[in-house]
Amino acid sequence: MQTAFSAAQLADPDIAESNRILRTCVHCGMCTATCPTFLLLGDELDSPRGRIYLIKDMLEGGKPATEEVVRHVDRCLSCLSCMTTCPSGVHYMHLVDHARAYIHDTYRRPWPERALRRVLSLVLPHPGRFRLALVGATLARPFARLVPGASMTAQRLRAMLRLAPASVPSPSAIERPRVHPAEGPRRARVGILMGCAQQVLAPSINEATIRLLTRMGIEVVVTRGQGCCGALDHHMGHHDASMRAARANIAAWMREADDDGLDAIVVNASGCGTTLKDYGFMFRDEPERDAAARVAALSADITEVLTRFGYAPTRPAPGITVAYHAACSLQHGQKITAEPKALLKAAGFVVREPAEGHICCGSAGTYNILQPEIAGQLKARKQEAIGRTGAQLIAAGNIGCLTQLGGGAMPAVHTVELLDWMAGGPEPEAVARARAPA
Repeated sequence: MQTAFSAAQLADPDIAESNRILRTCVHCGMCTATCPTFLLLGDELDSPRGRIYLIKDMLEGGKPATEEVVRHVDRCLSCLSCMTTCPSGVHYMHLVDHARAYIHDTYRRPWPERALRRVLSLVLPHPGRFRLALVGATLARPFARLVPGASMTAQRLRAMLRLAPASVPSPSAIERPRVHPAEGPRRARVGILMGCAQQVLAPSINEATIRLLTRMGIEVVVTRGQGCCGALDHHMGHHDASMRAARANIAAWMREADDDGLDAIVVNASGCGTTLKDYGFMFRDEPERDAAARVAALSADITEVLTRFGYAPTRPAPGITVAYHAACSLQHGQKITAEPKALLKAAGFVVREPAEGHICCGSAGTYNILQPEIAGQLKARKQEAIGRTGAQLIAAGNIGCLTQLGGGAMPAVHTVELLDWMAGGPEPEAVARARAPA
């Protein structure tokens, strides 16, 4: 693709990087075949190729984002399926992230949307605030259908209430900074990202991760000062807020790495893992760039770590058929496809993959709140495909997907909880529900 940025524009490192990405695109359109929004809407501007043209025009002109550009960029899930499909290696993720930050700086959204995005930014990345908000939302959940109107604001309010859990789990003791010692001879020492929304919605995931790793002889450190990975703000174009969150994590893990050493930073929410592994790029022009690159290199999905250290079950095969849902951030963002399925099979599960496994479930961070109609269509499509597998249970490696899909007829559980159970941990609640008579 030809571009026409001026020398002055190219002096901006973000523009220079976007220019490089744009010039990689050859207009082939293969990305349209695997784009969820193009699949649903059939509009070229709701495909990666169409968005690339819109972003190119916006950035080259150096002009404020228009309503048209914002509408089509907002509809992008950042599922990154297009990057898996693209034969030219177009790094669409970095391009659309730049576009979102540019939109945030140049476009004034309607006040209800500004208010909602502000609330999401102030609440979701902070576990204490999020827990309080969920308590209120849980109480209001039965009244979601009573929210009047067909406006986008009304749709978003209903979506938030529908996503609230029936009950909010109590805080887990493992959230506090501490060292969880290895059982037996220590084989490795790792940090763990405790996350933000996940530890509120499903503390059992972190508990299972730590139990399993320590039984495998791996010491797990919950570092003081870590928090949200920054992804939630990053994908809303809140550049400064996402960088502040990332800086705190980099400082926390580098203190630990420099003091007693770390063999890995374990991540059990794949959306967060994709962001952590991108810290080196995010901080490429910042003073922390070397430390950020170290954190990115240490970051590993839990399935990568379990594979590396030779996970082995201790219980007999459970006789359960599992539908493995490949989170977009895992299969497209991190290119991790084989490990989760191999581990589940090694643990004794029968693993089935739904049709259109490359298509997003519609969760995508805050997407199922900000774009509820499209997210709802993708959810229904995904649940139908999973239902056709004949499985009893959904396994996935990302809290957003579990929240999106878990409210259907089939229970959803994190992959690591199943692996922990088969290696001596407690039976996950979702397994008991899957086994219960219909």
